[in-house]
Formats: sequence, C-alpha cells, structure tokens
Amino acid sequence: MTTGPATNSSFLIMAVRPDGSRAYGFRQAGNSRALADQLRRERLVPVRTIQLPKWAGSSVRFSLKEQAEINTQLSQLLGRGVPLVEAMDVVASAVSVKNRPIIARMRELVAGGASFADSCERVGVFDRVTVAVYRAAERTGDLAGAAKQLAVTQRRQLAVSGKAATLMIYPAIVLTISLAVSVMMLTLIVPRIGKSLTSAGMKLPTYSKVTMAVGEFIGEQFLWICLGLLALGVVAFAFRALIAKGVQRFMRTVPFLRDVVLAQESTRFFTVMAAMTRSGVPLADGLGVAIGALGHPTLRAQLTTLRTKLIEGGILRNLIDNVTALPLTTRRLLIAAERSGDLETAFDTLAIDMAEEVDKKSQRLLSVLEPALIVFMFVIVGSLLLSIMVPMIQAASKSF
Repeated sequence: MTTGPATNSSFLIMAVRPDGSRAYGFRQAGNSRALADQLRRERLVPVRTIQLPKWAGSSVRFSLKEQAEINTQLSQLLGRGVPLVEAMDVVASAVSVKNRPIIARMRELVAGGASFADSCERVGVFDRVTVAVYRAAERTGDLAGAAKQLAVTQRRQLAVSGKAATLMIYPAIVLTISLAVSVMMLTLIVPRIGKSLTSAGMKLPTYSKVTMAVGEFIGEQFLWICLGLLALGVVAFAFRALIAKGVQRFMRTVPFLRDVVLAQESTRFFTVMAAMTRSGVPLADGLGVAIGALGHPTLRAQLTTLRTKLIEGGILRNLIDNVTALPLTTRRLLIAAERSGDLETAFDTLAIDMAEEVDKKSQRLLSVLEPALIVFMFVIVGSLLLSIMVPMIQAASKSF
C-alpha cells in the first residue's frame, strides 16, 4: 500500500497574465510539467521558472486547522449524499486562497476518474496517515465516516499542539525580557558607571573590568554583531531540519520535559491508530502508518519490533508487554481490549487519556520552570549588578 505523499519542489516563476502584465512569485509542483499545467489553469504564460533547492523552499502542506475543516465539510456533505466532485467545490472555501488551486487540481483528478486517495497523494500536501485512511475508507465505501474521524483526530492534535505552544509562551517571554534587560545594562549602563568609578580613582576588580570591557566591545561593534547574528540565522534556516532533530533529541533527555514529549508522541500514536482502525485498516498496516508518524526513537523501535513479530504470527496481548515505553496501565488496557476484540474503542480512549496526560505533565513542567527561570534571571542580571556594586561596596568600606 503506497501511502507516502508526492514530493513537491519550490519554483520561482515569472509569467505573463492575459492582460500583458507580469506576474512574479513562488509555486509548488512535482516537476516542471506539473508547474506548467498549474500556471495554465491560472491563465499564466510562463516566461522563466527557476527550481529552488530544497533548503530554500518550503514544502506546502495544509495546516491541521485547514485539514480539520476540509474533513468536517466532507463528512457533512458526503453524509448527506452530495457527490464528491460537488462537495469539493464547497471544500475549496475551507482553505486559504493560495491553497485553492490545490483543491481545484484534486477536483480535476477525481472528475477524471482518479480515486480521492490517489488525488490526495498526487497533489502531495497530505500526510501519509491521511492518505492511508482515505484509501481504506474508499475500499469500505465509508469516505464520509473516515472524514469525520479524521476531523476529530486533527482537532485533537490541534488541542495538544496548542497546549505545547501555550507551555512555551511563558518561558519565551521571560527569557526575551531577561536578555533584553541584560544587553541594555551591559552595553549602556555598566560601561558608563565603570568610567565614572575609574575617573573617581576607584580600583576596579578584575571581574568588573572584564564585564565593562565586554559591554564596551558589544556597544562599539553592535552593527557587526547584528550582522553576524543575521548570518547565523540564515545558516540556521538552511540547516533547520538538522537543528530541529537536535532540539528534539535534547528534549527527549531533559527530566520533566521528556515526559511531556513521550505523552505527546503517545497521543499522536493512539490518535492515528484510532483513525486507522475505524476506517477498517488491518492492525499491522495501521501500525506501519502510525509508527511512521512517531519521532520518539525508543517508542518507535519497540513498536516496530512489535509489528514485525505480529506479522510473523505473534499475538498482540503477548507482545504488548515488551513496549516498555508505554505505561503499565496502558499496556494492560490494550491487552484487555485485544481479548475482548474492541481495540478501536481502546485506541480512542487512550488518545483522549494521553491528551489529558499531556496537559497534566505540561502544568508540572511549568511549575518546575518558573523557579528555574527566576534563578536564571538572577544569575544574568545579578552578575551585571555585582560588577557595579562590588567596587562601590569596596570603596564605601575603605572610607570608613
């Protein structure tokens, strides 16, 4: 079963409109021929196209919010007997203007005889889980039900992502304020006070001299330092995939934070499995797709081993205990569900429970971060204050 999306490339285009004016911009397409076809549908005549390297372009994907809205519309319309081609005319209003040509392309493919899953795969903007669910639903004849389940799944993932984003807002604000105050003190306040103390004949400690010298250097070379940071930002953007992997690896090793990451990964896994089993996908095939959606190496490796042994003839209730990355209660629930033949409900229940677990662990992490951030602010700002206060205290003690 082919479930991977097509790979799109980014193109810089210069084209001519019907009125003779020039059009410039970026487009996503599988190849040059697909790009020309896309421009033709937009009534544009290409003059020059440049294929951008992968690191310079951004892969087009519908956002989770757009996908949830698309599936909600599809489930409602198809459930009421609206033909798929007509339903896609309505679905186009659920996406942003820049993504509407993609829906139009999907409509053309479906009208030309392609299956809905194939059209999703060919436009290359849906993940492999979504395509696999659509493909299974078309075999069972329940595309409306699959779209409804995907909408529920995607809204659940949105809720989990929203909790993670909310968790990072507070530390980001505190760190930004701390760095801004520190830079201002280091470049403006500390050097001026240092010069005043030196002119008054005070002998400054080595630590104060070093701090003031650093502040003066940053102030004098501020423009070059900003340009250097900008260059680092460009390099970081070019290697963003490697940096993201490094950050994820770091997050999986930090106490408290690794618990949140594991809970998020577990929520994603059970959410995908719930969608796959409801669509009639066999357990082994569903595991193959769900494992591909995981990023946690330990959980992924253990589930891959489970799937391999399951295909070889193993029994799930005997294999699930080896997935030690999952909590014991979760494994016991899966064993009980497998015995009763109701894995579909168990996956859905576990997805909800794990989403609640993400919320609890996020709050616990935030309660740990708050005092840690206060200590960080004291260390950064306090060290700058000490570089000023120490020589003043020494001078005051000598005067007495």
